[in-house]
Amino acid sequence: MDNNTCFHCGLDATSSTITFDDKSFCCNGCKTVYEIFSVNDLTCYYDLQQAPGATPKDIEGKYNFLDNIKIVEQLLEFNNDDTQIVTLYIPHIHCSSCIWILENLNKLNPSVNSSIVNFGKKNVRVTYNSESLTLKNLVTLLSSIGYEPFISLDDYTVGKKHIDRSLIYKLGIAGFAFGNVMFLSFPEYFQVDGFWIEKYKHLFRWLMFFFSLPVVLYSAQDYFISAFKGLRSKILNIDVPIALGVLVLFIRSSTEIIFDAGSGFFDSLTGLIFFLLLGKFFQQKTYTFLSFERDYKSYFPIGITKITNEGTEEPIQVYDIEKGNRLLIRNEELIPVDCILIKGRARIDYSFVTGESKIVSKQSGDKLFAGGKQLDGSIEVDVLKSVEQSYLTQLWSNDVFKKDKELSFTNITNSISKRFTVTILVIALLATSFWLLTDSSKALNVFTSVLIIACPCAIALSAPFTFGNILRILGKKKFYLKNASVIEQLAKINTVIFDKTGTITANKETSINYEGTTLSLAEENLLKSTLRGSNHPLSRSLYNILDKHDIHTLDTYEEFLGKGIEAKYKDHNIKIGSAPFVGLANDTATLNTAVHVSTNNIYKGKFTFYNAYRQGISLLFNTLKKEYDLVILSGDNAGEKENLTKLLPTKTKLLFNQKPEDKLEYIKYHQNEGANILMVGDGLNDAGALAQSNVGIAISENVNVFSPACDAILDASKFNQLYNYIKISKSAINIIKWSFLLSFIYNIIGLYFAVTGQLAPVVAAILMPLSSISIVAFTTVTTNILGRKLE
Repeated sequence: MDNNTCFHCGLDATSSTITFDDKSFCCNGCKTVYEIFSVNDLTCYYDLQQAPGATPKDIEGKYNFLDNIKIVEQLLEFNNDDTQIVTLYIPHIHCSSCIWILENLNKLNPSVNSSIVNFGKKNVRVTYNSESLTLKNLVTLLSSIGYEPFISLDDYTVGKKHIDRSLIYKLGIAGFAFGNVMFLSFPEYFQVDGFWIEKYKHLFRWLMFFFSLPVVLYSAQDYFISAFKGLRSKILNIDVPIALGVLVLFIRSSTEIIFDAGSGFFDSLTGLIFFLLLGKFFQQKTYTFLSFERDYKSYFPIGITKITNEGTEEPIQVYDIEKGNRLLIRNEELIPVDCILIKGRARIDYSFVTGESKIVSKQSGDKLFAGGKQLDGSIEVDVLKSVEQSYLTQLWSNDVFKKDKELSFTNITNSISKRFTVTILVIALLATSFWLLTDSSKALNVFTSVLIIACPCAIALSAPFTFGNILRILGKKKFYLKNASVIEQLAKINTVIFDKTGTITANKETSINYEGTTLSLAEENLLKSTLRGSNHPLSRSLYNILDKHDIHTLDTYEEFLGKGIEAKYKDHNIKIGSAPFVGLANDTATLNTAVHVSTNNIYKGKFTFYNAYRQGISLLFNTLKKEYDLVILSGDNAGEKENLTKLLPTKTKLLFNQKPEDKLEYIKYHQNEGANILMVGDGLNDAGALAQSNVGIAISENVNVFSPACDAILDASKFNQLYNYIKISKSAINIIKWSFLLSFIYNIIGLYFAVTGQLAPVVAAILMPLSSISIVAFTTVTTNILGRKLE
């Protein structure tokens, strides 16, 4: 780097005499940041990008308001014992170095447990130990290294940035300048002689020059910055040809009026930037609308049990929860709202929020935070505030739980755009060289027109607009995808695996028969109280048919996945689950699904379940079988094998007595054999299998159990539509391919006219955003047509 520029931030350091490690700095702040990074072995920050930092500002006393506990509590996203989580908006985030240093805050302060950057939203989510680090100290640390957070105290929200109106301002300036330059160009257009030539020609030309200056220096600056950063990183992004075209037009036009060789191309220049920004504005508005639809209408199909004033239990949707409601939270259920523990033993797993498996115990009267998962039977809570669906969405799609799957289609699009840019630059240079040799007057127009007309913006827009609209449509149809990449993964699957109980069976229609010793009233009370805490489909079905009994707060409760439940109340012990779990050596009386019961180590009997399968399952499986390999992986015994054989198509694999770990290993083995697997389960016992599969879908029957392991949530009422949802994912990929083809046709036709010198730059500037808008319109209309087919 030049010794006259600051090694940290890149500003002019000529007047400064501050040096350290043979490096120049513009101020002591930048030097201090460099020293901090050096001491903590973080100088790799500068390897990622040259001069990536910002000059730290004087922050002494600026954040004293963070000593106010009430303000801090409003800013925090999570606050429990010694762990606090806050999301801060950092306006200065702009490059890979910023991401790297912000995600390595733990090296600057070991009290920071983790920090995750969302580059698109320019925020960082920090989890830290509140006993050794305060929020004020954290904010001060960020500010001291040049990443000062923006904190809004108007409504005690954090991460809420000002509405970015810069694009509107740039568009307005470009439009104003374009209109005036066109007006001033009329005498040139109509070749007015006499008075125009003698007196005002030079004035009008210089006015056009001055009108174009703010357009080039301000309105077009994003294209120059993006192109510069791309070139510095040795990447040819889609803004390189645009920036090059604008620069060539401005230099050529300025040269012509300085040497009185002509009026230049200021009309084309200002028109080009105006139409580019107009297209960009349209794209931004359209995608914002799609995002709005996704964020606020894709409610999870989950519910919770409300305890009424009469003491009855009533299932309600989570977004119907109101302050003051009393809720029942069962074992493995997610706490959807901030609340106060009223009754029961709470052992809460906050890994859903923090990403760390740390279980905390809470007593009656303690505050519980939304996002925690209850792990010790049922509890009753009093609601402090209504649910925020956007917060549940944030939990589900937390970056902590992202796993490395195949490259998304968006990345493939970007790689196509890069190769396309190289091709266009080569064509532009070859065409310009040809016209320089044959007719040099056309060379500049040809060069500029080629660069503008062939911009691959339309290609880059195809995937995000298609996927964004598909996410919105599927959300309305009660199929909720975690992110856009799931659509592409769904399109690639060749094997579909189903769990049985709670997935292909309808719990509400199951009939149950009891065989064994009659249970005493105390045993019935204990059985009902134990089942009340479980979310397993069999437990819920059995709980709903049992007579009302006094509900006890259990002394101990433990649920063993794939085996059963064990609980204790006073001197009474109960086990509910499989025959081996309760102590029965061999169960040969029936092959049907059964739940066995023993109390105080004495076997009592069993509840036999006669399954009712979901409506339309036979048609769904026969449709799926035409294109996919089908497998049933069940943790139950083979009692339903005969019924399933009759119900399902031939060659459907049926595997029973599968433990959760067996399901996971089965999927892993077949993936190694080349299978792309879709796993459909209940989200509880199948968490490992859902995480291992290429796409994991959790079936929800209005139950507040979903896992970060799943990629999608499907409302149980829409189970028979699964094939159509997979089909629409495949169609989405085809739409993208068609939009690619349309974009290439645009470019081929446009390039023909540009290369042959028949296309003026201003016309190219109009056609380029029109092509982008038409691609957006094509993807939106076609995806909406797909959505109507799901009706």
